[in-house]
Amino acid sequence: MGMLWSDIAVALGFVLVIEGLFYALFPGTARRVMTLGLAQPQKTLVLWGVIAAGSGLMIVWFIRG
Repeated sequence: MGMLWSDIAVALGFVLVIEGLFYALFPGTARRVMTLGLAQPQKTLVLWGVIAAGSGLMIVWFIRG
Protein backbone atom coordinates (compact mmCIF):
# COMPACT_ATOMS: atom_id res chain seq x y z
CA MET A 1 0.00 0.00 0.00
CA GLY A 2 1.44 3.36 -0.99
CA MET A 3 2.08 6.23 1.39
CA LEU A 4 -1.02 8.13 0.23
CA TRP A 5 -3.32 5.17 0.87
CA SER A 6 -1.67 4.52 4.21
CA ASP A 7 -2.26 8.14 5.23
CA ILE A 8 -5.88 7.95 4.10
CA ALA A 9 -6.41 4.76 6.11
CA VAL A 10 -4.88 6.37 9.23
CA ALA A 11 -7.03 9.49 8.78
CA LEU A 12 -10.16 7.38 8.41
CA GLY A 13 -9.19 5.47 11.54
CA PHE A 14 -8.82 8.72 13.49
CA VAL A 15 -12.21 9.92 12.28
CA LEU A 16 -13.82 6.66 13.45
CA VAL A 17 -12.08 6.87 16.84
CA ILE A 18 -13.20 10.47 17.41
CA GLU A 19 -16.75 9.79 16.24
CA GLY A 20 -16.97 6.61 18.30
CA LEU A 21 -15.76 8.42 21.43
CA PHE A 22 -18.34 11.16 20.86
CA TYR A 23 -21.17 8.60 20.72
CA ALA A 24 -19.80 6.58 23.65
CA LEU A 25 -19.12 9.53 25.98
CA PHE A 26 -22.01 11.83 25.03
CA PRO A 27 -24.93 9.71 23.73
CA GLY A 28 -27.58 12.28 24.73
CA THR A 29 -25.75 15.08 22.96
CA ALA A 30 -25.29 12.86 19.89
CA ARG A 31 -29.05 12.28 19.74
CA ARG A 32 -29.76 16.02 20.06
CA VAL A 33 -27.24 16.81 17.30
CA MET A 34 -28.87 14.22 15.01
CA THR A 35 -32.32 15.63 15.76
CA LEU A 36 -31.11 19.14 14.96
CA GLY A 37 -29.58 17.85 11.74
CA LEU A 38 -32.88 16.29 10.67
CA ALA A 39 -34.62 19.62 11.24
CA GLN A 40 -32.23 21.52 8.94
CA PRO A 41 -32.97 22.13 5.27
CA GLN A 42 -30.92 20.00 2.89
CA LYS A 43 -29.20 23.10 1.51
CA THR A 44 -27.82 23.93 4.96
CA LEU A 45 -26.46 20.40 5.44
CA VAL A 46 -24.80 20.51 2.02
CA LEU A 47 -23.23 23.89 2.83
CA TRP A 48 -21.81 22.62 6.15
CA GLY A 49 -20.57 19.46 4.42
CA VAL A 50 -18.71 21.52 1.82
CA ILE A 51 -17.27 23.77 4.55
CA ALA A 52 -16.12 20.74 6.58
CA ALA A 53 -14.57 19.01 3.56
CA GLY A 54 -12.84 22.20 2.44
CA SER A 55 -11.51 22.88 5.92
CA GLY A 56 -10.19 19.34 6.19
CA LEU A 57 -8.53 19.60 2.78
CA MET A 58 -6.84 22.87 3.77
CA ILE A 59 -5.56 21.38 7.04
CA VAL A 60 -4.11 18.37 5.22
CA TRP A 61 -2.62 20.61 2.52
CA PHE A 62 -0.90 22.88 5.08
CA ILE A 63 0.42 19.97 7.13
CA ARG A 64 1.62 17.91 4.16
CA GLY A 65 2.72 20.93 2.10
